[in-house]
Amino acid sequence: MSSERIEQPIIEGSERLGIRLPVEASRRLARYLTLLERWNRAYNLTAVRDLDAMVIRHLLDSLSILPWLQGTRVLDVGSGAGLPGIPLAIAQPDREFCLLDSNGKRTRFLMQVVAELQLINVSVVRSRVEDYPSVTLFDCVVSRAFATLADMVAGAGRLCAPNGRLLAMKGVFPDDELAHLPPGYTVVGVYPLHVPHLEAERHLVHLAPAPVS
Repeated sequence: MSSERIEQPIIEGSERLGIRLPVEASRRLARYLTLLERWNRAYNLTAVRDLDAMVIRHLLDSLSILPWLQGTRVLDVGSGAGLPGIPLAIAQPDREFCLLDSNGKRTRFLMQVVAELQLINVSVVRSRVEDYPSVTLFDCVVSRAFATLADMVAGAGRLCAPNGRLLAMKGVFPDDELAHLPPGYTVVGVYPLHVPHLEAERHLVHLAPAPVS
């Protein structure tokens, strides 16, 4: 399937999310998914094999959290195949995105995507999150299917600016994970995400570092 074939569903889905894509963004998003589909045959980067399903379950799902981003520096923890970082970076070229993953085949794929799509606002780092040193803290730390909330804040909380936010993408409402959240973080809100054509539940957990007394 050509990348042109899925451009229109990307544009329509983005519009339903209330997102106006920059010029060339739909083409880049489609190209990203065709690269993912091709690499997936050899590297098993995602369980989703069908391009039409990827538009909904990966791309539109990732873009659904765009209204909650803030600031200029965003860290995608456990980025995997580049989700949600790559779609967000294409849709938000004025923000800087760092994609962090410890798996070599995934980071090789991400570097190929960055090179082919000329994503000058994206950097790829191969590292375990607990080993990653950041001189400058991030305005947003995002994750999608990466870890429990407790593990996320334990590993990546230190990388979030004091006035920043941690955004964790979840499926069903994560009651148990919220109950086991360690001290030092405040739950700002848990928001249902409405992804076009996706019937499964999606939620976004917005955490913030608790003020130091």
